[in-house]
Amino acid sequence: MDAGLLIAILVVIVLLALLAFFAGRQRRSRKLQDTFGPEYERTVEETGDRRAAETELRERTERRAELDIVPLEPEARARYVEAWRHTQAQFVDEPAEATREADRLITSVMRDRGYPVDDFEQRAADISVDHPQVVDDYRAAHAIAAANDRSEASTEDLRQALVHYRSLFEELLEDRHPDRSTTEEAR
Repeated sequence: MDAGLLIAILVVIVLLALLAFFAGRQRRSRKLQDTFGPEYERTVEETGDRRAAETELRERTERRAELDIVPLEPEARARYVEAWRHTQAQFVDEPAEATREADRLITSVMRDRGYPVDDFEQRAADISVDHPQVVDDYRAAHAIAAANDRSEASTEDLRQALVHYRSLFEELLEDRHPDRSTTEEAR
């Protein structure tokens, strides 16, 4: 075989390997975008680097896969639904306290489902894997709750916080198991 032909074959093989590598990377990026939705772009913006964001999202997925997230028992679910109704009713007379209670209820439901609850940022990261469409609501509600604790939130802000908390609350009360195959595929 002539040296020129051998070099041409090696160049083609290297080009095909590079093409496959970049196609695989693009496929993984698209899968993360589909899995995390708006959380993907938020993470890219926060890290300032798409590769770093994707690494973080894969790490979240791996961490989440190690957690034993379970549905609520029917009795616990019923208790939480009633507590939420009470919290919403309380908003009319005590919006600041109702917002605090909504925050406590979310944390309690998360704990009962099996999510670690010690650190807010970690809670939000864990929730983003299973509930990427509502994690922004959770962050917004938490920010308003923090402003409420500093007496810096208006009644309208507190109303928005309750709306945001409700979107996550409803997701957390769903009886379905998070789709572990999606978690595995995102890796």
